[in-house]
Amino acid sequence: MSKRLNHRNIYLKYIALLSLFFVLGCSNTKYLPDGELLYTGGSVTIKDSIMKKKDRKALETELEGLLRPKPNKQIFGLRPKLLIYNLAGQPKKDKGTRYWLRNKVGEPPVLFSKVDLDYNASVLRNFTENRGYFKTRVSADSTVRNKRVTAEYIVTPRKQYIIKSVTFPDDSLKMSKIIARSHKRSLLKVGKPYDLDVIKAERERIDARLKEKGYFYFNPDYILAQVDSSKGDHEVRIRLVIKDDTPVKALTSYKIDKIFVYPNYSLTNDSAVYRKRNITQYKDLTIIDTTETFKPRIYDRTIYFKKGDVYNRKDHNLTLNRFVNLGTFSFVKNEFKPSDSIPNTLDSYYYLTLLPKKFIRVEVIGKTNSASYTGTELNLNWNNRNFLKGAELFTASVFGGADFQLGGVNRGKNIYKLGGEVSLTWPRFITPFHIEGNSEYVPRTKATLRYEYQKRTQLYALNSFNTSFGYMWKENIRKEHQLNVIDVTYVSPNHVTPEYMADIDEDPALGKVIEKQLVFGPTYNYTYTNTMQKRKKNTIYFNGELDLAGNLTGAITGANIKKNDTIKIFDVPFSQYVKIRSDFRHYLKLGKESELASRLIVGAGFAYGNSRTLPASKQFVVGGTNSIRAFRARTLGPGSYVIPTNTSDNYTPDQSADLKLEFNTEYRAKLFSIVRAAVFLDAGNIWLLHADPNKPGAEISKDFMKEIAVGAGAGLRFDLSFLILRTDLAIPLRNPALPDGQRWVIDDINFGSSSWRKDNLILNIAIGYPF
Repeated sequence: MSKRLNHRNIYLKYIALLSLFFVLGCSNTKYLPDGELLYTGGSVTIKDSIMKKKDRKALETELEGLLRPKPNKQIFGLRPKLLIYNLAGQPKKDKGTRYWLRNKVGEPPVLFSKVDLDYNASVLRNFTENRGYFKTRVSADSTVRNKRVTAEYIVTPRKQYIIKSVTFPDDSLKMSKIIARSHKRSLLKVGKPYDLDVIKAERERIDARLKEKGYFYFNPDYILAQVDSSKGDHEVRIRLVIKDDTPVKALTSYKIDKIFVYPNYSLTNDSAVYRKRNITQYKDLTIIDTTETFKPRIYDRTIYFKKGDVYNRKDHNLTLNRFVNLGTFSFVKNEFKPSDSIPNTLDSYYYLTLLPKKFIRVEVIGKTNSASYTGTELNLNWNNRNFLKGAELFTASVFGGADFQLGGVNRGKNIYKLGGEVSLTWPRFITPFHIEGNSEYVPRTKATLRYEYQKRTQLYALNSFNTSFGYMWKENIRKEHQLNVIDVTYVSPNHVTPEYMADIDEDPALGKVIEKQLVFGPTYNYTYTNTMQKRKKNTIYFNGELDLAGNLTGAITGANIKKNDTIKIFDVPFSQYVKIRSDFRHYLKLGKESELASRLIVGAGFAYGNSRTLPASKQFVVGGTNSIRAFRARTLGPGSYVIPTNTSDNYTPDQSADLKLEFNTEYRAKLFSIVRAAVFLDAGNIWLLHADPNKPGAEISKDFMKEIAVGAGAGLRFDLSFLILRTDLAIPLRNPALPDGQRWVIDDINFGSSSWRKDNLILNIAIGYPF
């Protein structure tokens, strides 16, 4: 009986809270100045019996977006920003909490006196006529209720005009022939509606085409679109012509003559006098450099123009982008001037302002994870942007950090790490054969050498060495590749405590962590994304990884662990496996400030030849702040495996496996100011490819879907512009470690129980979005 009363009291509190918000929302009008009314928005209704309902609704939505001013923002029918503005009152000073609430968080009322009905009507009329609905009529009116005003606009268009024919320039100019030959790519299509925006886009298309043919001084304004609507039934004939007053130089195709490069250009002193000894002639380039900053070939690889080439915008932009992507210049300026010696040619000038050649970067990182570890890390990096005078980037870094668990099963078992890394990156492919790229992004070759010492107090220490040599290149802004031809990792244990060795006898899985590892082989990574296209409703991200370790060496040596033919290098068996992983993400834009983000991860690793299992560092894990958030990091799986009680009393679980399947989806929306909210659902698990007698239930089977873990939750994200602070609170809904038939735990949720909250409410604090 008392439980029912408690639930009833909670419901009454919720109703009272909602009622309070409603009353406060309704009271916004009492703060209005005398004689003023609150403008709550406008609506557009199109009266047209011919237009399809879908097209009519779409046009109404577009027209409503043109109305000004915009009303105060609403959430569930309330205007919280206006409410905050009113409740904050008039601050006495231009600072303090009240000032911040009123002017930063709040929003002043949008008054009806600021609404110009006639102006909005003319905007709607012009827009519809530009879409081909000539002689459109627009009427405007308003409705007042309780000091609130809405504006109503009725748009009555005539029948939309259709393109009957399109004619391109047919005079004797050479450029007219170029335009005519590109007619198949024209955006103006016969039978399509007349649209002024499409005409403007067609002029820009023609200009872009001419820019590729040397017409440097041409621009879209020199094209005139003559529209004739006097013939036919609601049809227009469009004729594109070159204007008579177009300058002669805009009608001329230009070639490249001389090319000048100023690598030490100063923004404050561009009139420096250079002596002859400061001038270097290299192929078609004249390099004016007082300090011989770069080897001349770096300019030849970056500049796409050669003497005698026809000017084109593609090579123009490629050159500028490649100079920027070298990473050595803070400012890149390009200028073309008519040549004094050869008619119809351009001299090209490149003014390059250098970034500091050497610099030091210090990074201090604070971190926490769902395994209750809190720590910090310090990175000190020394960089040289022009190490060998070829725009090479040399980096030497040292780092150190510590993670502490102040409570929980690993209290006192702190983690310390210390290490260093050196790397050298060349802005080109270093290969036995020549590779010529034509991307705006500079390809890179990178060599890295890294060492890390990690100490887990009371347990063990690990020495880790890694060296790699590979290539990174981008086809375009959407597609990126990374290929490591050589990638070698060697891990060796050190100072293993008797306590840990004793625990290995009880749980042999703990022994995998301190096994010596030698992993070498090529790795390949491919990324595709179009998420930078903000206007698209659907955008995607895909990342695929392929890891081939010891395959060639295993094939040559005939290594076969099943026949006890294990091959060792430096007294360590090398790892042999194939591992693939794919990460696919989809983003559905639901509104201006809301979206549905989803992710699917599928991974598999297969050890063979010289190895029975994947190295511990290469296996898949699940759970944690960026995975299934209702389960702590590395505590989930494999399969339906249940962690022994004696092990969990001594260590935080560290589960890994050969296969992984994970799905996440979350709804994201902006609340106000810097605050965003999300609700999410996570599902997935990991499995072993082969049975392990020490881990019953961990092997993949045909019933693997019954072993999918499910979690859900909600969170707040604080967008501070330079970083996003994320807090997610999650609870498990399905736990595969429970007996089959009892895995759905949603019926056991009990927020009133402190023990339940302690075991099931998982708070994740992280930087950035989970995906």
